[in-house]
Amino acid sequence: MNKETIRDRIKKSMDSHEGRLIAAANDIWDHPEVNFHEDYSSGVLKDLLKEEGFTITEPLADLPNTFRAEYGSGSPVIGFLCEFDALSALSQKAGCTVKDPLEPGKPGHGCGHNLIGVGSAAAAIAVKELMEDGLLAGKVVVFGCPAEETGSAKAFMAKEGCFDGLDVAFSWHPWDYNGIWPGGSLANVKLIFRFKGRAAHAAAAPHLGRSALDALELMNIGVQFLREHIPEDSRIHYAVTNAGGASPNVVQAYAEAVYLIRSPRNDDLEDIKNRVIDCATGAAIMTGTESTWEFVKGCSGMMPNTALETLLMQTMGEIGVPEFTEEEKAFAGKLHESLESPESTLAQISRLADARTRAKVMQHQGEPIYAFLAPHTPTDSPIVKVSTDVGDVSHITPVGQICTSAWAADTPAHTWQVVAIGKSSIAHKSMLFASRTLAEAAARVMTEPELLAEAREEFEERAKTANWASPIPDGIRPVY
Repeated sequence: MNKETIRDRIKKSMDSHEGRLIAAANDIWDHPEVNFHEDYSSGVLKDLLKEEGFTITEPLADLPNTFRAEYGSGSPVIGFLCEFDALSALSQKAGCTVKDPLEPGKPGHGCGHNLIGVGSAAAAIAVKELMEDGLLAGKVVVFGCPAEETGSAKAFMAKEGCFDGLDVAFSWHPWDYNGIWPGGSLANVKLIFRFKGRAAHAAAAPHLGRSALDALELMNIGVQFLREHIPEDSRIHYAVTNAGGASPNVVQAYAEAVYLIRSPRNDDLEDIKNRVIDCATGAAIMTGTESTWEFVKGCSGMMPNTALETLLMQTMGEIGVPEFTEEEKAFAGKLHESLESPESTLAQISRLADARTRAKVMQHQGEPIYAFLAPHTPTDSPIVKVSTDVGDVSHITPVGQICTSAWAADTPAHTWQVVAIGKSSIAHKSMLFASRTLAEAAARVMTEPELLAEAREEFEERAKTANWASPIPDGIRPVY
C-alpha cells in the first residue's frame, strides 16, 4: 500500500474519533493527578483502548497506574508511550489569559501530558484499524506511563524489562514549535537528604545542641564548591524542604533537602551523586549530627535515532503543520504577553534548540504562535537541557520523538500559561497532528522493512558505546 493511501486512511480514523479524543484529553485535564496517583487519568486511557479492542495488562513492574494495551500478533512490534501526570501547585483556569488558579495549591497540566497520552493512544488506534482491514501486520502496544515529572516511571519500567521485545517505539511532546525532539537529554537522579541532630535551648544551653540545620547548610556550601569541579554540562539543583522549624531560639534537631543531579552521561552522574553524598557525610561529621539519604528516582539521557528522526521529519512535512485561526492567534498572543519577561523567555527557549532552529525562531519572532516546521539537525549532544524518562526506553529499543506547537510562542514548560491553553483548539490541533504523524511513521515501519532495519542497525551500533546501565540501584522502589 502506498503512503498516500495510508495517510488518507489514518486521517479518516482521526476525523472519525476526533470528538472522543478531544473529550478524553479534556477529561484528563479536568482531573490533574501526580506521581503514581493518576487513577482517573489512566482509567480514561484504558477505557478508550478497551473500547477499541485492545487487551489490557496491569500493573507493570508492580507500579500503580502502569498498563500495557496491545493488539495484533507477530512482528514487527511497535510501541507508543503515554504520559498523563500533572504538576503540583499549577492549577489554572482554562482559556484564561491571566494567572487565576482553578483551585489554589492544586495540580495542573503544566506540561501538556493530558494531550500526550490521548495523542499516543489515538495513533495506536489508527494503526490498529489498518491492521483490522488487513493492510498492516504485526503488533501494536500502548504503554501507560505515570509519574514522568516526579517519579520517572519509564526508568523503573525499563529496568524491569517492560519494554523488552519492541522493535521501535514512538513518543511526542507538546512544545512551542513543530519539529523533532532536538538531540539527547540529561540523565538525572533525585535524592532526599535528612539530618538528625539534638534540640537544645539556643541561649541557655547551646553547647548541648547539635544543629541539623547547620549540617544542611554546610552540605549546601560543600556542594556549591563542588559545582566548580564537575563537567560543565552537568547540573546540581536543590530545595530545602524542612529547615527544622520557625523558632530561632531552638537548636534545630531535624533538617531535610531534596537534590536533583543531572548529566548527559550516566557514569558522570554516578560520580557526581557519590560526591554530593560525601558532602552530606562530611557536614554531619563537622556538626556531630547524623545524615541519611534516600534515592527517589533516576532516568537516563536520550539516545537519538537518526533513522526514525528522518522518517518523522519527512512525515511531518508531508502532512503539513496545523494552521491557526485569527481567534486562536489572538488568544495565543495574550498568553505570550502574559509571560513575565518574553525577551528572556525567548532566549531560554532558543537555548533549548540547535542553531538552525534558533535561527528559525528568530525569523518568526513577534508571532503569537509558531506555526512552522523547525529544521532537523541530527545530533548526539543533549541540546535539550532537560530530562525525560523516555531516555531509558531509548536504550532498550529505537525511539522516535517529535514536538508539536501547542503553546503560545516562547512559553516555557511548567507554567500556568501551558495549563491555560491545554483545553484549547490550539492544543487539540497539536495533539491530532502528532497522532497522525506517529501513526503514519509506524505504518511505514511496518510496511517498509528497510526502514526498520536501518533504525535497528543504528540502535545496535550506538548501544555498543553507550554501555547503558540503569541509574536506579537494585532493590529501589519509587517514592510516592
